[in-house]
Amino acid sequence: MRSASATSAVLVGCGLLLAASSLRAQDWPQWRGPNRDARVTGFKAPREWPKELTKKWKVKVGEGVATPALVGDRLYVFVREGGDEVIRCLDAGNGKELWQDKYPAKAPTRPGSGFNNEFVGPRASPAVADGKVVTYGASGILSCYDAASGKRLWRKDDFKGSWPRFFTSSSPMIVGGLVIAQLGGEGKGDGGMIAYDLATGEEKWKWTGDGTAYASPVLLAADGVKAVIAEAAHNVVAVNARDGKLLWKTSLVAQRMSYNACTPMVVEGQTVIWSGSGQGTKAVRLEKKGDELAAKELWTNPESVQFNTPVVKDGFVYGISNRNQLFCINARDGKTAWTRPLGAGGGGRRGPSGYGSVVDAGPVLFALTPSAELVVFATGGKEFKEVAKYKVADSQTYAYPVVSGNRVFVKDRDSLTLWTIE
Repeated sequence: MRSASATSAVLVGCGLLLAASSLRAQDWPQWRGPNRDARVTGFKAPREWPKELTKKWKVKVGEGVATPALVGDRLYVFVREGGDEVIRCLDAGNGKELWQDKYPAKAPTRPGSGFNNEFVGPRASPAVADGKVVTYGASGILSCYDAASGKRLWRKDDFKGSWPRFFTSSSPMIVGGLVIAQLGGEGKGDGGMIAYDLATGEEKWKWTGDGTAYASPVLLAADGVKAVIAEAAHNVVAVNARDGKLLWKTSLVAQRMSYNACTPMVVEGQTVIWSGSGQGTKAVRLEKKGDELAAKELWTNPESVQFNTPVVKDGFVYGISNRNQLFCINARDGKTAWTRPLGAGGGGRRGPSGYGSVVDAGPVLFALTPSAELVVFATGGKEFKEVAKYKVADSQTYAYPVVSGNRVFVKDRDSLTLWTIE
């Protein structure tokens, strides 16, 4: 069992994830926020929560479930319209479009039912850093734009015609001037992880030791080594962020109708928590051993996550299980503290459960369900305590709510809405 000091679940700010020195605390520049941990800084809960949120604006932007990126007064929204994938830059204050670019791209199709046939737009969220915007389309097209003007700088399709069964959903990240993305399909050799120079698009390294599933990578700094932690098609891996060398891996093979779609969580700088493939939630501590990393297993919990990524806050892990239960796990010993049913999967429709997003807003947590309910609940491992609940869209919501100050940006099937907490 891990010691209390080794298992403290205080999140470490990985400022290296984004090199932009102008990044503001309220920005949400990539998948799961500045440090890819779904943590909001600077949010102040109201003394009394309103009965309803205030709608400031709503605009149609196109189909898709990619979470918008917010940097300064600009929103970057990646969607699909007709036969094109479209990147839009909007004024965050009023929703007006500042620029857009589009290109023809294949839409997600079968296999699959429900989600995969109804939501044909991009799944991967844009990443913004150093004045650039990077998008990753449903059929594997990686593009880089100038964030101010929308000028396309470069485009890649290195695994042309190859993608996971349900199309791409792994969001790229930007680390120290590199764009790092999990590209291609699920088979070994059909996909992998590639790093490109952000400014030029030049390939810097490639790792093809496993295919690509649906999770997104994160960064870990262990004993002076910067490692990219990723759920690949059949393993959880750590590769050196500098040269792509494999440092560690452990098997994570999907069981029955499960998928590797949960972004790993980095806690304390060296502890990694992951979930997926119907194998529960696990925690290990990675330490440098020669030129590689070695893992010490800390705990395993039977709660398994399918289509969302938990958050770690004040020693507890909060997420939505594949049984559609909101859960709380003690990060020190891996024991379940409490669970709470969230209702039918997919917003009341038949289909897989376990969709949704949990955000750490400091004094409270937010959970957004596919049925467009934004649930505000208290932190703590004793019991679930609901603070407020709001309806925030007329159609299903699969993207993260982007919380900035008292603003909450919500992307539904084809629209983006700004709500405020007043």
